[in-house]
Amino acid sequence: MKRKLKNLDRDRIDFGRSKIEPLFQKIFFPTLLSMVFASLFTVADGIFVGQGVGSDALAAINLVAPVFLMTTGVALMFGAGVSVVASVHLSQGNNKAANINITQALEVASLLMAVIAIIIYIFRIPFLRLLGCSDNLLPLCEQYLIPILPGCIFIISQMIGTFVIRLDGSPKYAATLEIIPGILNIILDWLFVFPMQMGVAGSAIASTLSCAVASGMVVWYMIFRTKTIHIHRLKISLTSAYLTTRNIYYMARSGFPSMLGELAMSMILLAGNYVFIQELGEDGVAAFSVACYLYPIVFMVNNAVAQSAQPIISFNHGAGNDKRVTEAVRLSLRTATICGLLATAILMFGAKPLIGLFLHSGTHPYEIATAGLPLFATSAIFFALNIAIIGYYQAIEENTRATVYMLLRGLAFLIPAFTLLPMLCTPQGMWLAVPASECLTLIVIMLTKKKDHK
Repeated sequence: MKRKLKNLDRDRIDFGRSKIEPLFQKIFFPTLLSMVFASLFTVADGIFVGQGVGSDALAAINLVAPVFLMTTGVALMFGAGVSVVASVHLSQGNNKAANINITQALEVASLLMAVIAIIIYIFRIPFLRLLGCSDNLLPLCEQYLIPILPGCIFIISQMIGTFVIRLDGSPKYAATLEIIPGILNIILDWLFVFPMQMGVAGSAIASTLSCAVASGMVVWYMIFRTKTIHIHRLKISLTSAYLTTRNIYYMARSGFPSMLGELAMSMILLAGNYVFIQELGEDGVAAFSVACYLYPIVFMVNNAVAQSAQPIISFNHGAGNDKRVTEAVRLSLRTATICGLLATAILMFGAKPLIGLFLHSGTHPYEIATAGLPLFATSAIFFALNIAIIGYYQAIEENTRATVYMLLRGLAFLIPAFTLLPMLCTPQGMWLAVPASECLTLIVIMLTKKKDHK
């Protein structure tokens, strides 16, 4: 028994005293592995659909994708928010408060997503029209949307659980929440799309089943393997309801910029889909969908940087250790710069073979994508730095600033860029809208920071 306890102590992460770089690496590499795997599984999903069903199916999934991004946005808001709030409680030795916050986040977020999924199902046709779905793609969009909605509820517990388990000092187990369900997703994708010929519905069912498995893994951890963090039974009373509402507000405020990050991705899809289908038709949306399948890899890698630094920064900020906060921020920015440059290079110089995984060479969508993806790739370095900096402001609870920066890159600069740049040059302007938005956001961040120093 003593030996078992000793091993648990050895595996426990000390956010307050361990050296920053080894501590960051201990969290970052499992987190990076899990997120890259998750992105690659999404890419595999696109490859199976593109090769097994066709370019129209890719376009249909791209039109429905904002639903998935909205779901992950809600999950990130609660996951990042409870991670920040619970980190501060743990740094002050208040484990009970941390456990109550975690339970509230899981229960409220799951209930909220269930309500959203039911509303979308009831009004699915007008909702799909709102997303820009054409008459030709409407049946494919509906076939994909209906089976994916139950999976959206499972995604909530999967993603919040990942934050919580990482905070509990088990980053390797948190990584398995992406890896194991991801492998299952690939197997089921192949089975449902090719041998069983279930089309886009098969791809959606595969994703939902995989998310259900991940959600089950979170429940198993919280019951049998948890170290510090536990599910806490909530009281049923007016006082408890008031306290839950107050705590959810705190968590939502802290995690809101993370949700805006996903909503920014949704806006990229929505605005891009509208512009591409208007200017280049369904082939244009199919070409744009390739960039939308590849770009989440960049998003996930840089999210791994921000999420790995977040518990270190939050814990030491709560403990008043500014020197360790500064060291963690600098390491986060260096890592983000390297990841952003690598992503830009890979997407620019490997464009043709990457596009060939999704679309058949010589087709019109393939030609559109090969001309545009290298332009779109220039956004990666700006995006990497923006996410790292916004993650820092979240971690130290400067939520207003983090929110403003997210709104700039996801709305204030993005919509005008998609509106004006295609007028100046088509189709190049459509592909350069996202890089322009990310670059302008980084310039604003740098100017604001310079003003703060003065």
